[in-house]
Amino acid sequence: MNTVETSDAAQPGCRVLLLPGWQNSDAEHWQSRWEARHGYERLQQHEWLHPLRGDWTARLQDTVLDSPRPIVLVAHSLGCILTVWWAAHAPQAALAKVRAALLVAPGDVERPDVHAQLSGWAPIALQRLPFASVLVGSHNDPYCSLARARHLAQAWGARWVDAGAAGHINSASGLGDWDAGHALLLDLMKETCHGNC
Repeated sequence: MNTVETSDAAQPGCRVLLLPGWQNSDAEHWQSRWEARHGYERLQQHEWLHPLRGDWTARLQDTVLDSPRPIVLVAHSLGCILTVWWAAHAPQAALAKVRAALLVAPGDVERPDVHAQLSGWAPIALQRLPFASVLVGSHNDPYCSLARARHLAQAWGARWVDAGAAGHINSASGLGDWDAGHALLLDLMKETCHGNC
């Protein structure tokens, strides 16, 4: 019988919400592995191949407002862009429910090659996030330069973590369960949840 290995930080007081990027996270992605291993919850979107920013934002908004527990967001790629756009426009009642966000390999939707595929997602919100955040970036991410990732971290008020040459920090990066990333998440939760997670 398969059992879900649940970390202390994922006990009932806290809800970890996984925000995948464009085309969702496949079975080998660290987000999918965390979902299976730790019991975290994936925010399901109705359209993964042709994402609309308004629809994705509304889905996140409804989920946060309906949550009876505080939330920690774990976003990858387009999920990072979703997080900051939502935070820039969300009501205080929703923002108050989010304790922190782990932002991994944001996709630069203002870059011409990325914008061509995801045209409805520009501009990127550059306001400081109203909750604690960590941004993990890579030196050779094909969807966001290192300099741009550092700039986004600064604009969002996120603590910068350098992942080295890790590509887009996805399945192709060969990270497996990405234990180093999960350690970042647990540390962030310990710092921000104050016993409520």
